[in-house]
Amino acid sequence: MYEAVHAHPDGDSTVARLARTAGEYGYDGVVVRNRSDARPDYDADRIDDEYGVDVVDGLEIRADGPEQASGYVGNYRRDVTVLLLEGGTPELNRFAVEQPRVDVLARPMAGDGDFNHVLAKAARENGVRVEFDFSPVLGLTGGPRVQALSDMRKLREVVDQYDAPYVVSANPYSHLQLRAPRELIAVGELVGFSREWMADGLREWHRLAERNRERQSESFIEPGVKRGTYEKEP
Repeated sequence: MYEAVHAHPDGDSTVARLARTAGEYGYDGVVVRNRSDARPDYDADRIDDEYGVDVVDGLEIRADGPEQASGYVGNYRRDVTVLLLEGGTPELNRFAVEQPRVDVLARPMAGDGDFNHVLAKAARENGVRVEFDFSPVLGLTGGPRVQALSDMRKLREVVDQYDAPYVVSANPYSHLQLRAPRELIAVGELVGFSREWMADGLREWHRLAERNRERQSESFIEPGVKRGTYEKEP
């Protein structure tokens, strides 16, 4: 299972510190999801060798609207393995799910965001994962927490009904905010999400990273087609 994290300078902990803690908690890897103007400097191979944790190069786009988001997607898609786009408005949510070049629609229910069957169908057709961000459940109390839970349950109902792909995250900005997979799964179970559903959302980060790494390889041409050397028939 993988978690998607914000490292320094976007967050409070270095990539190495986040990877070390993630490994101690039982994760196989982390996706570094810093915003474009706060990308960290790190040696993924060294971290993997030292802590046994796969570090996936990601980026989270934050834009004022679809036009700006489109420019960012064009600029960064080839540079990173996992590309996320922060939603939170109807316009950005719709833009994200209609773009096959976007891997993950992050925080679709934040702010003025909403999610309906039209967006779920588009997410499924374009292979855009919808993020279930559990940080409000973990960090809020009272009315805001109740509202966050209501939004997540609505999101799950639509995502499940239309079989849209999804990922699960605690969206940590520090190694202190990381939650072990079993802890995060237990929180999900407590608020009505099944154990397997939660686990599948944590595994999806890895499946997404592996798919994109294959597509970034020099041998890749298109799904199911690779360059190679083949023997001629006698």
